[in-house]
Amino acid sequence: MRTTISIDDHVLEDLKRRAAQGGTTVSRLIEDSVRLSLAKPPHPPRAPESFELVTYGRGGRFTHLDVDRTSALLERDDLERHGSRKS
Repeated sequence: MRTTISIDDHVLEDLKRRAAQGGTTVSRLIEDSVRLSLAKPPHPPRAPESFELVTYGRGGRFTHLDVDRTSALLERDDLERHGSRKS
């Protein structure tokens, strides 16, 4: 079967050189490479890297802020970034 593929110029030059040295064609080299690649078993999916969460202290609240009140968190952040409120 005839098909068209895109190959990096440097890779194509290497293929042409290798084909000439081996007395074969670029098409045959590509076909052989694909066959070898397909013969290998697929890589199993990688498990995510595990990590250890390091904590200190003996429990209790992480912060005195009410993390369930988004508006209070945003207001606190604004005050810390831009200074205190002036009435």
